[in-house]
Amino acid sequence: MPFINFCFRIQQPYQFKSYCFEDIGKLHLYEDKVSMAMIMDQLAEQCYLPANKLLLEQIRKHEGKFRVSFSISGTTLELFEQFRPDLLRSFRQLVDTGCVEILGETYYNSYSWLHSREEFTRQVKQHEKLVKRLFGYEPMVFRNTEMIHDNELARYIAAMGYKGMLIDGAAEILKGRSPNQTYAAPGNGDFGMLLRNGGLSDDIACLYGKGKGSRYALTADKFAGRVFHDHAGDSCSINLFLDYETFGVHKTGPGIFCFLEEIPGAILSRSGYGFKTASEALNDCYPKAIYDAPVPVSISDEEHGIYKLGEQVQQNEMLRKLYKLEALVHETGDERLLNTWGKLQSAEHFCFIAGSRPREVHTYHFTEHANYTVEKYQQIANILTDFEISLITAGVEKSRKRFSHHLSAMLF
Repeated sequence: MPFINFCFRIQQPYQFKSYCFEDIGKLHLYEDKVSMAMIMDQLAEQCYLPANKLLLEQIRKHEGKFRVSFSISGTTLELFEQFRPDLLRSFRQLVDTGCVEILGETYYNSYSWLHSREEFTRQVKQHEKLVKRLFGYEPMVFRNTEMIHDNELARYIAAMGYKGMLIDGAAEILKGRSPNQTYAAPGNGDFGMLLRNGGLSDDIACLYGKGKGSRYALTADKFAGRVFHDHAGDSCSINLFLDYETFGVHKTGPGIFCFLEEIPGAILSRSGYGFKTASEALNDCYPKAIYDAPVPVSISDEEHGIYKLGEQVQQNEMLRKLYKLEALVHETGDERLLNTWGKLQSAEHFCFIAGSRPREVHTYHFTEHANYTVEKYQQIANILTDFEISLITAGVEKSRKRFSHHLSAMLF
């Protein structure tokens, strides 16, 4: 029986203040708390609370047959705790139904897999601990930042104890095969990989409500009909992955919420169709074929792969500078500086540095509130410079104290 695996992504980075060259060495508090509070309030009222209310109603209405998954970053959960604790209560209520699953991911929605295995591991474990503390839940399925994936990552995540991953279904790797089956990486046993169905996901995320022609007049019933007619054959798990802010932020008006409200019934009314969470999908869909990704690929650029990310000089320069600080950060032994370094790693800080916006399908991965445009390159560069000075200063101070302590021990 084919089923739908709905997975909603929620990621909000820490917003930074305007930071000019003259601030370097003087101002060491980078976060814009006023802006973050405003954004959290807006997102809570426009999307998270009304959408959560609808999901809870549909779960109860369909007696647990409607099931979904969420991929929520650590920074987002931190911001919920700081500015909107009612959001945490709302998500806990969903998780407590037993019909909602939380995926594992990097804590800061970072590119750490591409730059540091140690930092990547630290962030994944940090995210696991936060999800356990907030929801009493241990993630079983992993989703990497921008769905960055390669064969080595599949082996690495399997070794960390996860039962599977949610990745993108890149056309150049599938070569005409269906994304609606579960795949395995070469030499990685039966560790399952669920592939995002890009066409159906983007129909909701990007095309819903666009234009007035019949092609764009997407309703829950038409969407369910397309799933039924176009994907009934070689399908086990139809994995839909999209930003939660699609509902009420990227797409406004009552229509998009009506779509969310009506889609469970529209799918369940089709004989033989249902919903599963990510881990349930892996339980029911055994890997039948190999998905071979010898080099990193990503949802950001199916055609060329994520390795294109670092080919813009400014972007590559910034990422290198950021991750070169790793040793200095750990040498300080300062948790506050470690956390600041993590916040600077959020992918949104680098998404527009390349000098052009992502193609249309992916512009919805970044909120309209994000301040990180090409013009903000110097702002982030200045913050990194000041942060490096802070690390060097902290290291020197730590060495001075250690030397003083050693000298005192020798004298007395």
